[in-house]
Amino acid sequence: MIKVFLVDDHEVVRKGLIYFLSTKNDIDIVGEASNGLEALSLLEENKVDVCVLDIQMPMLDGIDTIKEIKHKYPDIQILVLTSFSNDEYVITAIQHGANGYLLKDSDPEKLHLAIRKVYQKEEMIDEKAAIHLLKHIKKQPSATLEQEKLNSLTKRETDVLKEIVKGHSNKEIAHNLFITEKTVKTHISNILSKLDVHDRTQAALLAFKHLNND
Repeated sequence: MIKVFLVDDHEVVRKGLIYFLSTKNDIDIVGEASNGLEALSLLEENKVDVCVLDIQMPMLDGIDTIKEIKHKYPDIQILVLTSFSNDEYVITAIQHGANGYLLKDSDPEKLHLAIRKVYQKEEMIDEKAAIHLLKHIKKQPSATLEQEKLNSLTKRETDVLKEIVKGHSNKEIAHNLFITEKTVKTHISNILSKLDVHDRTQAALLAFKHLNND
């Protein structure tokens, strides 16, 4: 049985959810709350697997409630069930630990499926909400991944890469950095592997975009 706790400031919505979910033989409604503060208090008294909550609520809204639940009860899976699909709510909820995001106009059976998925530690994002996540990702420059790869280099590997950008040969790099040519070759091999490029020219082009090559 999946132990579910419901949090929504609209009593009609809560009662409707309880009525529907009670018909499912794998769901056990262990509690309900009308706001985040009430939920946090009641969660202390109940063993909960999945918390289904709204975003906009009085006293303590959904985002802050998610933060608190993940801090105090990290094992509880959180499914946001809301009417809001805009960028701010979707992205913020996911960033703070929500395991799923579903809109209230979804088919009831989809809610049941979503609860089961997050319980199994799978992500479940409503298609309409997913559009906003994709837009957010697309807004992020592709340079982010490249920068992460560059950040994975050691200080010495970065020094070697900067020498490559300047067009220096292995012999010149060895002389400038007071290391052997064999060591230079080892560093270059590591650099190509970490940056996922095929040759030193591609590595230099990537580095030129991001590194300060004074």
